[in-house]
This record gives sequence, C-alpha cells and structure tokens, in this order.
Amino acid sequence: MARQVVVPTRWDDPAGITDFGYSCAPKKMRNRFVLLSSLALLCSVAFVASAIAAEAEPAHANSMLVTWIVAAGIIVFAQIATRNIKPLPSGIQNFWEWLVESLYNFLENIIGRELVSKTFWFFATIFIFILFVNWFGLIPGVGTIGWGHHDPSTGVFHVDRPLLRGGNADLNMTTAMAAIFFVLWLIWAIQAQGVAGFLKHLFAPKGETTGILKVLMAVIFFMVGWLEVVSILFRPISLSFRLFGNIYAGESILEAMSTMNPYVSWLLPIPFYFMEILVGVVQALVFMLLTADGGVHDVDRAT
Repeated sequence: MARQVVVPTRWDDPAGITDFGYSCAPKKMRNRFVLLSSLALLCSVAFVASAIAAEAEPAHANSMLVTWIVAAGIIVFAQIATRNIKPLPSGIQNFWEWLVESLYNFLENIIGRELVSKTFWFFATIFIFILFVNWFGLIPGVGTIGWGHHDPSTGVFHVDRPLLRGGNADLNMTTAMAAIFFVLWLIWAIQAQGVAGFLKHLFAPKGETTGILKVLMAVIFFMVGWLEVVSILFRPISLSFRLFGNIYAGESILEAMSTMNPYVSWLLPIPFYFMEILVGVVQALVFMLLTADGGVHDVDRAT
C-alpha cells in the first residue's frame, strides 16, 4: 500500500506529516527561505562593514575577506543541502534541517509563533554567520601569517598586518550587524504599532489616573521616554562592543600563549583553543538572544 504524504499550506499546519512523522514541506520552505534571506543579509552586512571601514587600515580589509569567505561557504553549503530535498534526510541535508529546525523551535519558545515566523530569517542567519566566523578565526594561520617584524630583544616575530584576520575581532563588522538589527527593529516596531503608536509607547503615560496626578504622570513618563530613547540608541553600541570585546580578547589570549615561551609555543594555546570553540558558540547565541528578547520582544510587549 502506497504511503500518503499530506502537504501543509502553512508552517504550523499539524497535518503536514508523513507516515514517518516527518514534515518535509515546511522544512523545505524554511530552508529555502533562510538560504535566500541569508544571501541578502550577509551581503548587506558586508556592504555596511565595507562602508564603515572604507578609510581604515588594510587589516580591516583582511577581516572583510574572511567574512566574504565564510558567507560564501554558508550559502554554497545551504544550496547543496537543499538542492534535492528528500522525505528521509541524510548527510548534509539532515544536518542543515536539524540546525534550522532547532533554531526555529528554540526561538519560537522565546518570542512566540507570530514573531518567529516574521523574524526567523534574521536571527537564524545572524547565529549561523557569527558562529562560523568565530570558528573560522580559530583556524591556524588566521591572524598569525602575514607581514611584521622581529623583536630584537626576544627574537620573536610579531605579525603587524595579518594576511587574514578574524571577522568579529574587527569592530567594523560587529557594528555593521548591530546597525542592521537596529534598522530592522525600527521597521518591525513601526509596522506593528505605526508611528503614532511607537511614539505613544515611548512617551505616553501608562495606567488610569485623573486630575493633577494625570498631569504629573504625563510629565514623568515623557521624561522617562527620553531615557528609553537613549537606551535604544545605545543598544547597537553595546551589542557591537560585547561581541567584539569577547572575540578580540580570545585572539589576544591565544597570541599571548603562543609567544609566552618559544619552547612550548605549540602546547600552551591548545587548552585555550577548546575554550574559544565554546566561546564562539556562546557569543553567537548571546548576540541572537539579546536581539530577539531585548529588541523584537519589545515590539510584542508594546502591541
């Protein structure tokens, strides 16, 4: 007897399962959606970072090259993984669907089904991109091969201009991602509330009051609204410096360990390499969660 496959019309259609308990149509749409949106977002991030670093030192161009390599690798990998969707996934299709579905379910539990269906493309791309940029920076040779000078006192060669440099160890890159999130947050907030509703959420008094107390509360909430504006403007700054600081600190620790003692320079960085692999995952997750819960969730609470 032939197996019947029910194709859902929406991602959340509970009927979209096969006899294997597997929903292939929603995954296919989601994978393709993430692939196309990843291409658009990664190109936007690279463009913004390039504009920020246009007058910077050549080392910044080397970090931009790393981000382009990682972005191209992610897009090609996703394209290969979703080229021929099978009902029973295997190999790289299985890995890609596991990654995308895990992120989708994780975010759905945090910001809700309605918001995740609207913003998942951004958060999934940000997490995957930051994760692999962080890990790419740990490849031996990234940041350690390039042009430099010999220290006459120690005889150690110091790299002044690396051939390749970790993407998120460049403040221009993290600033670009934070700036794009800030613009998207404004768009999502205005779409959900309108311009008047957005301003009302910032400055209008909350609660039911009358008389002189109502006037007093209006003045207080108007002043508090300006504090909220300042905090909103500082969000992309804190996001960019948090990611940059953690990744740059990891790079500095690895460099210090590798130059501390010439006789064991190959051994000392190894424990810190494993730590930085974990830090790469944690920082990608933290950036995604701070933008999701601290930014987009504000839109949901305001509506």
